[in-house]
Amino acid sequence: QVHLVESGGGLVQAGGSLTLSCAASGVFYANDAIGWFRQAPAKEREFVAATMWRLGDKIYADSVKGRFTISRDVAKETVNLQMNSLKTEDTDVYYCAVDPYGTPASMKNSDNYNYWGQGTQVTISS
Repeated sequence: QVHLVESGGGLVQAGGSLTLSCAASGVFYANDAIGWFRQAPAKEREFVAATMWRLGDKIYADSVKGRFTISRDVAKETVNLQMNSLKTEDTDVYYCAVDPYGTPASMKNSDNYNYWGQGTQVTISS
């Protein structure tokens, strides 16, 4: 069982930046895909970004490409999501998730992720 904890959410003005962090209760494993997803009430869960823990492959949703950066901190065993040029439409609850059998081809699909954090609220004001 993997326990994930997200941190770093908050309230910022449009155009600002936030960095989210995802930590696992133990360690991330070589084949883990670690993804960030977001969801607002009454909306479907949306893929944001993902990375492979060992290989370092990264993938982004078109809506955040060029603004968000996902990265691994191997020393701290965390996966971070640097979010720049934030827009009001980025307002959501952001979730970290792990697919223990991840592949670069499967990282976008939320159905593949077995473990999910509690989420952290990101609110962008105009």
